[in-house]
Amino acid sequence: MREKLLYGLGLAAILYLVRNLYVIFLVLPDEMAQGAIYRVFYFHLPGYFTAALCYLLAGIFSAMYLITRKWKWDSLAAAITEVGLPFAAMNLITGMIWGRIIWGIWWTWDPRLTSALISALIYAGYLMLRQAIPDPTERAKNSAVMAIFAFASVIFTYKSNEWFRTQHPGPVLSIRTGGGTIDPQMEWMLAHNLFALLLLAGLLLAIRWRQEERQREIESLRREALSFS
Repeated sequence: MREKLLYGLGLAAILYLVRNLYVIFLVLPDEMAQGAIYRVFYFHLPGYFTAALCYLLAGIFSAMYLITRKWKWDSLAAAITEVGLPFAAMNLITGMIWGRIIWGIWWTWDPRLTSALISALIYAGYLMLRQAIPDPTERAKNSAVMAIFAFASVIFTYKSNEWFRTQHPGPVLSIRTGGGTIDPQMEWMLAHNLFALLLLAGLLLAIRWRQEERQREIESLRREALSFS
């Protein structure tokens, strides 16, 4: 039953993404000022929001582990952090593509770009920390503390446009500005693609959580075997 649900979720995510790609590239017109390159934003912004939600949940799951000491929360935190990183990479890569066309340079040490990169590196460091600590209890505790404090980097990235003078465009969505500065049809397409990426993230989380739980069982059996040797 669980596998059928995963297959169904995967199929829904793929079909939704295919539908969105059709609309993005073949239905929606070019943006007046930026031309065709603006289409990267349909993956740039949803990629960031998907990664940010993953990191928020990682912090919540980590806090739940510290409160309850139940292993499932540690497994969920590890799984969703790993799921969030590819979406953070999507945000950075599409931002670089946009910058190359609009700014004429692949990368500039703009506060928004730099803080987004640092945030991704921090969460990559979280995964490296988990690999470096063999004891499961110490690994879970230290990782949980790091995941909670790491979310400050996500908040910093989100607010950097307001706190610093930056080349990065300011808020354009109606949820941020109250009125919105982009066409409602384009904003609605952003919401569609965000939902598709969230479906994909949910599928990847279910798969990675299952793998984490199995890996924990294998580690437990290995420790038991060593205790008898």
